Amino acid sequence: MKLRTQQPTRRGRRLLVAAATVTVAALALSGCGVGASGEAASESDELTVVVEGGGKAELQPIADLYQEKTGTKVTLVELPYAGLYDRISSELQAGKPSFDIAALDAIWLPAFAPALAPLDDLFTADVQDDLFGGLVSESQVDGTFVGMPVWTNSEILFYRTDLFEDPKNMADFEAKYGYPLAAPTTWEEYRDVAEFFTRDTDGDGTVDLYGTDVKGAVETEWLATVSQAGAEAMVLDAATGDVTVDSPEHQKALDFYVSLLPYAPSGAAQLDWAGAQNLFYQGKLAMMRFWGHAYRQTPDDSPVKDSIGVAPMIAGPGGVAGVPGAWYLSVPASGEHQDAAKDFVAFAYEHNDLAADTSLGLVARKSAFESKAGEPGFENYPALVSTLEAAQSLPRPATPQWQEIVDSVLIPMMQKAVEPGADTAQLLTDAKSQIEAIVE
Repeated sequence: MKLRTQQPTRRGRRLLVAAATVTVAALALSGCGVGASGEAASESDELTVVVEGGGKAELQPIADLYQEKTGTKVTLVELPYAGLYDRISSELQAGKPSFDIAALDAIWLPAFAPALAPLDDLFTADVQDDLFGGLVSESQVDGTFVGMPVWTNSEILFYRTDLFEDPKNMADFEAKYGYPLAAPTTWEEYRDVAEFFTRDTDGDGTVDLYGTDVKGAVETEWLATVSQAGAEAMVLDAATGDVTVDSPEHQKALDFYVSLLPYAPSGAAQLDWAGAQNLFYQGKLAMMRFWGHAYRQTPDDSPVKDSIGVAPMIAGPGGVAGVPGAWYLSVPASGEHQDAAKDFVAFAYEHNDLAADTSLGLVARKSAFESKAGEPGFENYPALVSTLEAAQSLPRPATPQWQEIVDSVLIPMMQKAVEPGADTAQLLTDAKSQIEAIVE
């Protein structure tokens, strides 16, 4: 199941979530953090959680243990990404949610926040210390915590060890570029390696192995590059409202991004996450930058199944950076079972490590990542942690208009940028005007 990190459709949609207030009884705090009681909440013997398809598996072992410990049944209602968004949006607006807890994509939090119950009492100092800084800041809207991270993700570097460890490739690369062949750590190294591996492997006169891919149908990979360039505000400064998409850092990022086109398959304007993943699994790419959960999803019949290495995301002038792809558990402010819902959210945090052994293998707590240190099958964890801990791994802007900006401005801009002869400076200037019209 592919974990999606942005809504694929619904261009130009704005959320109009009705504000709601609620009085929430505080939970008793435990010594280790959020204070999950482990006892059945008296107000309800059943809770309903709405969740995107990829996330059901992550929550199921936690839900099962919660029922065992408390007697409260937790029903996970699985919906497709867009369907989940629509259901949560409509029910929060109506003020009568059929669910007690919702698993929310990070980019939805600012829009849904007015209709979510505060979770400030769950975010003790110990809890915050065990979460990546980007997750702590992203879970707050206007200074109020409205979501507890349940799993997080980031793009990391995937590369083919059979190619990188081949003696002839190692010797040829060092002879040509003057340094040893290894998993690249910088923009310059990434471009060198991509160039080196772009070749005709069967002698028929046609390139059949590419160094990398270039994705034009998604925006997140370029946004990571923006942070790698050193930008402090990604696309816009949510605090001031200033649109920054035409800054020098954004320009450097876009220029680097399109500089990889000679070493990537054609059709970049239409290439999305699924397409890139398939190219890599088919053995047509030497490297890809991709979400860390993919490490556990290599098909058994892939020719590269036993030849995949992972490393932290590459660094630009500003350092290593990825875009955190986190999901959060939130409680509707108009829900009927607030205390029980918050108790489950606290329990999910305390037992976050249970999600590690699921199909996606994603967790949120630093300690949950650390619990799998050295364990076979979790070689992607160190790369994920290093990337998520990087100072420039910044969350996307906390603005209710973010999805509209992505759908109506950023993705169309990326698709134009990866076409031959694109004027990247003009594209960024045009994007600034379009975004200003959205956020004004």
